Amino acid sequence: MSISSSRGTDTTPITDLTPKRKIPSMCQHQPPCPTADSADREAALLVAHHPEQGWSLLCNGVLLFEDTGELLPDGRIIAPHRPVALDVMTAA
Repeated sequence: MSISSSRGTDTTPITDLTPKRKIPSMCQHQPPCPTADSADREAALLVAHHPEQGWSLLCNGVLLFEDTGELLPDGRIIAPHRPVALDVMTAA
């Protein structure tokens, strides 16, 4: 018994599926706060602060986490950059 399938294989090429959209600036301050791409992006003003959840939102769209990690508005991740603790024990 021969059963033929009427379904074909999708040959559509897969391209970049990430939507390309311009992320609007939330900053209305004068002078404007540093952008999310600048080195001093953490100096932007707070829009929302939720210490019970461990995050804060800056007016440039950057999410700051309590472990010092960051999530930029375009989806890039900045790894935590905590200072290295120096455990120095002194003998009495």
